[in-house]
Amino acid sequence: MEKIYVLDTNVLLHDPLAIYAFAEHKVVIPMTVLEELDVIKDRRDKDVSREARVAINTIDKIVGDASPKALQAGIPIRILDSQDTSQGKGSEGTLAIFPDQQITLTDNIPFLNGNHDHANDNRIINVGLSLQATHPRSSVCLVTKDINMRIKAKGSGLERVEDYRKDRVLDDLDLMSKGYIHFDDSFWSTINSVKTEAHGRHTVHVISKTSLPNIYLNMFVIDDEDFIGFVVNIDQEFVYLLDINRQQLMNQNFWGIHPRNLEQAMAFYLLRHDNSDLMVMTGPAGSGKTLLALAYGLQVTMEEKRFNKIIVARSTPPMAEDIGFLPGTEEEKMAPWLAAFDDNLEILHGADEHSFSSIDYVKQKANIQFKSLNFMRGRSFNNALIIVDEAQGLTQFQLKSIVTRIGSNSKIIVLGNLAQIDNKYITPLTSGLTYLVEKSKSFKYASIMHVNGIERSRLAEFAEENL
Repeated sequence: MEKIYVLDTNVLLHDPLAIYAFAEHKVVIPMTVLEELDVIKDRRDKDVSREARVAINTIDKIVGDASPKALQAGIPIRILDSQDTSQGKGSEGTLAIFPDQQITLTDNIPFLNGNHDHANDNRIINVGLSLQATHPRSSVCLVTKDINMRIKAKGSGLERVEDYRKDRVLDDLDLMSKGYIHFDDSFWSTINSVKTEAHGRHTVHVISKTSLPNIYLNMFVIDDEDFIGFVVNIDQEFVYLLDINRQQLMNQNFWGIHPRNLEQAMAFYLLRHDNSDLMVMTGPAGSGKTLLALAYGLQVTMEEKRFNKIIVARSTPPMAEDIGFLPGTEEEKMAPWLAAFDDNLEILHGADEHSFSSIDYVKQKANIQFKSLNFMRGRSFNNALIIVDEAQGLTQFQLKSIVTRIGSNSKIIVLGNLAQIDNKYITPLTSGLTYLVEKSKSFKYASIMHVNGIERSRLAEFAEENL
């Protein structure tokens, strides 16, 4: 059975290359979608406007110099080569443009009224209804990330309506890597054989890879009997676990603060790990992610002189995408959105005799710069520690564009809480943060830690668990 997919505008904004995700099937783009992309490409919102332009250019590459008749019937889609996106290989699937303005009311097709505030949505739904009526032997599906539009389409009689799932990284959030594997009772009770080696002061356990099939470098193995192992190497047959003393792990120190629970202690260890260019810290509000990252940043910048500056960045809320309505420089405009870092600086230096002077001194001495993610594209950051906060609301493309900005002798720490996503088109399963965790977990220069304990206050812990 032929499958026909009608794409909504938000799908192409979410993934400008979504056309290539439907394999050998037919992709239909309503004229209304092209009109919406044309309006959006000139918006001041840099990320959205760029994605609209990429989507338009992608369509243009496929369409080429096709005739109007061929364009309405369907143009072969050249599947992109993952190594070179400028060239295609193979010919699978087709792309057609549907002139939805020419749809007329008939007795046998239940069209929606297109003369009100939701006219564009209704026109796109009408394309699906028209194709369903004129192609009874085909499976017609409307693909949209708008939940209400999916409900309307089904209520109007469209048989198949789906969310865009190509960007779904996992089927279940519980499957996302936490940076450690926990065993109930004793880990050693699950191991049949082990070879233990002494390397100076360090003890390394060599275990068959079949005993830990889903293990990656820079992960921890812990159990209820205080065993803590850190994966330092993996080959085709064995996993090499560095035996770590729990007391030493809990006695770590960054800029005067110590870990309060095991997850924080493991995060301390990973931050300190020299063989790491990227660290992702996830966890609920109040778990200490920002405090740990900032304390580490001050330690390695001011005391150890490993980096020349600390760049603190986050995406501004939609109402302030251009951050232009606030007075002052870029850093002064970003201050309201990055107040969490000022709060944590107060925690680190609030007990000083002249706390405000200490905080200002630290900001200047550590060369802390506040940046908007919307203005980081095209730049390159060398000799810097980059801390990206509130990353859960970023798309996969946005996070990729940020990580690719990292230059030589630099490190990036990405923080986020998947329970606090404000973007209406992003879910925990499609968030750029989830994507980054799953894609980087097998990269030997990356580390991941889910900091679960809530240490902000007993009220914060109650609210996170019960409200």
